[in-house]
Amino acid sequence: MSKAFVQRPAPAFTAQVVEEGLFKDISLEQYKGKWVVLFFYPMDFTFVCPTEILGFDKALPKFRAIDTEVFAISTDSVYAHLAWSNLSRKEGGVGPDLKLPLIADPSHKISRDYGVLLEDEGIALRGLFIIDPKGTLRQMTINDLSVGRSVDETIRLVKALQFTDKHGEVCPVNWQEGGDTIKPDPKESLDYFSATDKKRRAEDSTMDVDNAKRTKV
Repeated sequence: MSKAFVQRPAPAFTAQVVEEGLFKDISLEQYKGKWVVLFFYPMDFTFVCPTEILGFDKALPKFRAIDTEVFAISTDSVYAHLAWSNLSRKEGGVGPDLKLPLIADPSHKISRDYGVLLEDEGIALRGLFIIDPKGTLRQMTINDLSVGRSVDETIRLVKALQFTDKHGEVCPVNWQEGGDTIKPDPKESLDYFSATDKKRRAEDSTMDVDNAKRTKV
């Protein structure tokens, strides 16, 4: 049974990782004080998985710039991770220059605790979890096996959570860094809704004029 619930402490774990060709022991506890993105993937030596691994690896500087550590995790062993890391990218590997730590979960305990384990297959669904500096789970999504995740959306979510924690305001649909936010108060929120309605009316008016011009043509 899953132990992962938003607004509750993220399930603790200790594990071995492969990081830059070395075996290391880590625990979630040691990353308290930082934001953590933990994303599960089904298997090494597959198809969608290397695209995700390499995508998040390329974005590591962007994550670390916002005080966030990223870990990929599957039910493979550290030896499988190491072999996959040593295989060139043109051959379907993730390459020896990979910086992203790969967590091994051969016992399936971490995958089970986070509610992503397919018990019969012994592999994890594509679950992604954002954990805040206090160790609280703040966001979780789970994809089926055939669809990869968005690196940019993950960064957006971390930034949004960080913004709300710092400023006490909430982020509306499609919020991007620097965009308008809402004060969670019945009266003060009207500033946002009024401005949004004014903007919508202006856009509708412009669209009406453009449509009228096309009709005349």
